[in-house]
Amino acid sequence: MKKTFKLTHPKIKVARLVEAVRYDVKKYLKRERRKELPEGVDYWDFDCKYGQSAEEAKEIHLSEIGKCIDEAEAQKLESFYVEILAKPGYRKKKSKPKESGE
Repeated sequence: MKKTFKLTHPKIKVARLVEAVRYDVKKYLKRERRKELPEGVDYWDFDCKYGQSAEEAKEIHLSEIGKCIDEAEAQKLESFYVEILAKPGYRKKKSKPKESGE
């Protein structure tokens, strides 16, 4: 998903537009997570970017998208850019704690 969301509309209030953006993001994430995993992949991971435009977009963590949308609303931006791309994720094995030899 590579999309520029506009927060200006002659009839729709900004709060409703922000809700629509959140809904679109959640819907995209849900759709991507439903896709079948390739063999050897543990889960779907996401590369995310956010900025006022596509050229200014900076990498962020998936959990920060909501904060960025709130920030755009607080700054009263006319539009902002969000990019979310799915990628395969692999779990890291936990290392066993070393036992002390008593």
